[in-house]
Amino acid sequence: MDKKYRLALALILVSLWMVSAAGFAAGKVYIDIDAPGFQQFPVAILDFQNQKAGTGASPNDPADSIRRYLDLTGIFRVLDKKSFLEGIEPGSPEVIRFSDWSAIGADFLLRGNLRDGGNGLSAESRLYDVTRGQVIFEKKYSAPDGSPQTLGLSIASDILLALTGDAGDFRTRIAFVIKKKSGSDIFTMNYDASDLKNMTNDHSIVAAPRWSPDGRYFAFTSYKNGRPMVFLRHLKTGKEKTIASFSGLNLCGSFSPDGRKILLTLSKDGNEEIYALDIETMHLNRLTNSFSIDVSPAWSPDGRKIAFVSNRSGSPQIFVMDADGSNVKRVTFEGNYNTSPSWSPRGGRIAYEGLINRKYQIFSADEEGNNLIQLTFDEADNEYPSWSPSGRQIVFHSRQNGKSRICIMNANGMNLRVLKESRDLLVMPAWSPRPGKQ
Repeated sequence: MDKKYRLALALILVSLWMVSAAGFAAGKVYIDIDAPGFQQFPVAILDFQNQKAGTGASPNDPADSIRRYLDLTGIFRVLDKKSFLEGIEPGSPEVIRFSDWSAIGADFLLRGNLRDGGNGLSAESRLYDVTRGQVIFEKKYSAPDGSPQTLGLSIASDILLALTGDAGDFRTRIAFVIKKKSGSDIFTMNYDASDLKNMTNDHSIVAAPRWSPDGRYFAFTSYKNGRPMVFLRHLKTGKEKTIASFSGLNLCGSFSPDGRKILLTLSKDGNEEIYALDIETMHLNRLTNSFSIDVSPAWSPDGRKIAFVSNRSGSPQIFVMDADGSNVKRVTFEGNYNTSPSWSPRGGRIAYEGLINRKYQIFSADEEGNNLIQLTFDEADNEYPSWSPSGRQIVFHSRQNGKSRICIMNANGMNLRVLKESRDLLVMPAWSPRPGKQ
C-alpha cells in the first residue's frame, strides 16, 4: 500500500531469583559500549561443573542460556567452546591459567558450579577479568523452579551489570500488532521472542500499544466497540476502562515519565490535535492548535518536551515542543517524509522512520535535529522504532517480499536480529519497561 495513503488512513483510523552475593568490584564499569569505534568484547563461558560426584554433565547446565542471552545484547562475542585450551575436570582444583584464555582472545571468563537437588537448582558463578587476572564478581544463585534458563538469565544480567553498569533488557517484553484478514490483535513476547501471548483477542482494528513507565498500565486504540476508542488496562488486576471515546479519531500516544498522564491525538474539535490526559482526574489539556495534522506524540524521558509529527511544513516531519505546547520547533529537514518518533530513555536522541530511495529506513538524531544517523540500509521498509529501557537497542517493524518481521538492533544499527517473522502483518512494536515497578 502506498505510504502516503497509509498515512492518510492512519490519521483517520489509527497511527530468579538471586540469593546471597559478594558485591561487584567497587561498582567499576569495565567496558564503555558507547565509545566511538565500539567492538564486541570476547567472553569465554565454561560449562558449569556439576557438584554431584560421578554425574558428569548436567542437562540443567545454565551455560548455554548465558551464552544465548549475552549474544542477544550485541555487546559480546561469545567464544566457541572448541577454541578453549583449558577445561575443568570433575573434582579437579580450580586453577586458572589466564595465559591460555588470553591466547584465544578472551577478555573475560565465566566459570561456575551447579547443584541439582530436590529444592531446585543452585549455582555459584565467578566472572574474571582475563587481562588483569582478577575476579570481577562471585555470586550464588537459586532457581526454585528448577529452570536453567532462570539461572542463566540472572547470571547474564549480572555480567552485563558488572561490566557496563546496566543490567540490560533481558526481563522485558515487546508488544506488537498482528494484522490478519480476520482482524487485528495485540500480542506480547519476551526479549528473546519466547512466551508469545495475546494482549487482546477482539479480532478488530487495533493500534498504538503503549506501556506506562511504571509498568502498571497498558494503553491502546481499538475499534472493538465499532469506532476508535482509547482503552487503559491495569496489568495487575486486568481491569480495563475507556479513557477517550470522543467523536472522530481517538489515538493513543505515549505516557508521561511519571505515568500520570498520557498523550492522545484527537479530532473531536474538527482537526487532529495533540492533547495530554491526566489519568487520575481525566482532565484533558490541548497542546497543539494548528490547521495542520498533528499526530504521534512522544514524551522526552525528563518530561520537559514532546516530539510529534506534523504536516504544517507541507510534508510529514518531526517537531519538538515544550510539554505545555509552547516553543514548537521543526527538527527534521532531510527527506520529505519523516514520522513515528521515539525518544531514547537515556535522553538526547530521537529515533524515527524516514523515506529514502523509495524505502522507509530508521534514523536517529538529537533533539535539535543534528548528528543525524541512518541505522538501516536494506531493501525492506523499516518502520515504527521503539527504544529498549536501557536505551541500548531499538525494536522495529521490517517488511520485504511479502514477509513481515519484528526486528531488534543496537542503537548504532549493528547486530540486527529477527524476533518474529510472518506472512501476516506485524507492526507497531512497543518495548515494555523493566519489571518490578508495579
